[in-house]
Amino acid sequence: MSSNEDFLIIDNISKRFDDVVALDKVSVKIKRSELFSLLGSSGCGKSTLLRIIAGFEKPDEGRIILDGQDITDLPPYLRPLNIMFQNYALFPHLNVYKNIEFGLKEEKLEKNLIEERINEALTLLELSALQKRKINEISGGQQQRVALARCLVKKPKLLLLDEPLAALDKKLRIQTQFELVNLQFKLGITFIIVTHDQEEAMSLSDRMAVMQQGNILQIGTPVEVYETPGNEYIANFIGTANIFEVNKNQDSKLYSSTLNAFINSAKAIPTNKFLLRPEKIEISKFKEGEEKTQTNKCIGTVKEIAYLGSYTKYLIKTDKATFYVFQQNKFFTENLNIKWDDKVICSWNENSIFPIND
Repeated sequence: MSSNEDFLIIDNISKRFDDVVALDKVSVKIKRSELFSLLGSSGCGKSTLLRIIAGFEKPDEGRIILDGQDITDLPPYLRPLNIMFQNYALFPHLNVYKNIEFGLKEEKLEKNLIEERINEALTLLELSALQKRKINEISGGQQQRVALARCLVKKPKLLLLDEPLAALDKKLRIQTQFELVNLQFKLGITFIIVTHDQEEAMSLSDRMAVMQQGNILQIGTPVEVYETPGNEYIANFIGTANIFEVNKNQDSKLYSSTLNAFINSAKAIPTNKFLLRPEKIEISKFKEGEEKTQTNKCIGTVKEIAYLGSYTKYLIKTDKATFYVFQQNKFFTENLNIKWDDKVICSWNENSIFPIND
């Protein structure tokens, strides 16, 4: 049997569609009871990988091992997993109860066991009061819970979710993210979620894999991927990234000509670029006498302002660069202190800098 560390092994999976390489020797190990996200833009191969795990596509090479069993050649209906599609694939002519019951009737289970499992799912997903309603009589969030219930009643070892929250509006999506995490924690089932939404992956995942052009670029926790991205593409894909060039001057001090600032970093910077996230920069109005070059400080001009409630987003322009600063709105205000075309000082801590690769 496999260990908890190796509950699902995706081993060297490749897949081509004519001349297009969808997956190129992809390998991942997913832990038991983990909520794992496959994150990437359209066409990166994440949905193809999910379909290969589910058995709807056959890989050109490689293996899928689930809980110690090689399932690479098993048909979908023999795999101990279930998949929830983006459109939920519910039956509009059946009510909530009948939709959840459908898969269990296909398995020809005993009637009392079917009823027991359905009632358990209805209670778990707070659908008991809706069980007699037709699908078109319930909201999008409720439909999503019905689709989840239909998957969970079959007691899968692994649940695959393809863009599960894409059909929901923003407020409901955020609420459902928390519900999904809590549900997964209660059940202990291993979840794999495919998404192109960075915030969704960050909110849901124990760990995540960032994909590009059929390859996995980085695997890590949301904190690891956001704070220590493996390259410039990942830094820009996850959140907003300010990336600056840095060189040593004649005194061997680190200096950024784009910011006209000396750089002091708590981490060694072996590369010629560093990442500085917008929320890690402090911003204040410029005062006379601050013109000279300083360490971890630069002077710029405000060129755009977006007030977003919890924080304000500033676009700052220097002689050679533009970058973003996110300032948390800690206090009540009717007017912003910093306005368009204001000259400002931007500063940051030595621990806020991370060396970045191209």
